[in-house]
Amino acid sequence: METLEFVIYPDGRVQEKVTGIIGSSCAEVTAAIEAQLGRVVSQETTSEYFTQKVEQSSAATNQATFSNW
Repeated sequence: METLEFVIYPDGRVQEKVTGIIGSSCAEVTAAIEAQLGRVVSQETTSEYFTQKVEQSSAATNQATFSNW
């Protein structure tokens, strides 16, 4: 499940935490929100940022060989 969590501090700073989004696509999801909030002071990436999607192929090949012993 994708979640965005915001903590708004008394001095106006906003902390944003994104979970459940794999890879760098989290930057695309949050770009519009960050543009409205103001200047981004710092960013910390999580292990989910560096995770890559694994796609598996279900193609199989059969090969039979016969010997003439």
